[in-house]
Amino acid sequence: MKHTLTLAAITLACCAAGAHAQERDDIEADRPDFVESTRMVGKGRVQLETSLLFEREREREGEGRKRTLSTPTLLRIGLAEALELRVETEGRMIRHSREEGRRVTETGYGDTALGLSWHALDPAGPLPSVGVHLAAELDSGSRAFRGEGVRPSLRMAAEWELPNEVKLGVMPGIGVEREEGGRYRYGIFGIVAEKEFGERLRGLVELALPRIARAKHGGTEASFDVGAAYLLSKDVQLDAMLSRGLNSRSPDIAFTIGLSIRR
Repeated sequence: MKHTLTLAAITLACCAAGAHAQERDDIEADRPDFVESTRMVGKGRVQLETSLLFEREREREGEGRKRTLSTPTLLRIGLAEALELRVETEGRMIRHSREEGRRVTETGYGDTALGLSWHALDPAGPLPSVGVHLAAELDSGSRAFRGEGVRPSLRMAAEWELPNEVKLGVMPGIGVEREEGGRYRYGIFGIVAEKEFGERLRGLVELALPRIARAKHGGTEASFDVGAAYLLSKDVQLDAMLSRGLNSRSPDIAFTIGLSIRR
């Protein structure tokens, strides 16, 4: 279950979509895109969003190619109409790498993050729908995949609806990471455009920067994503997305398929 802040004007484009979805009372999952939804699951409701993710990292000088299979999962629990508790994890992980001519396989579980999401603003005239997401990632995973200590992050998502069933979402944010030398801050940013094709199918394109950091802290990760989501019913969504890394610090290619269920 993370990058820098900027923007706010682009944010003028995703809010009527929230109103439109509420009219139909369809499930609205955070999957498959990186940008979070501003809509909460609602008081007393529970929503499970789970998936299978394959990532392949391009070869870097002095390193072998890595392939990772994981099961990212998010559990959303409605505490109030505008507030929800979130439990998120990368789930079961299997990583294959080739180092110095030999194949290495690591297995285990990713860290778990606990968070709260708040629907701060409804759309009103030129104002977008706004959601605030606060989370803390815990060093709770297996040794091969565990981070250092507690790593908090804060993201603000804004949504607007454009003509022709197009929705625009923007999500700036900031996070804190730990390393041997201490802590450092990194930025978070994502922008997504979605298009509805009837009442069940929507497609999306997205620019995702889950980490905007200096080179000494690992540098910036960025990807261009293309995906789609299909409603099997008003409470069940099936989705898929293909991502292409935009620099050597990002997975070369990633593919995910997921299922979201609301109760």
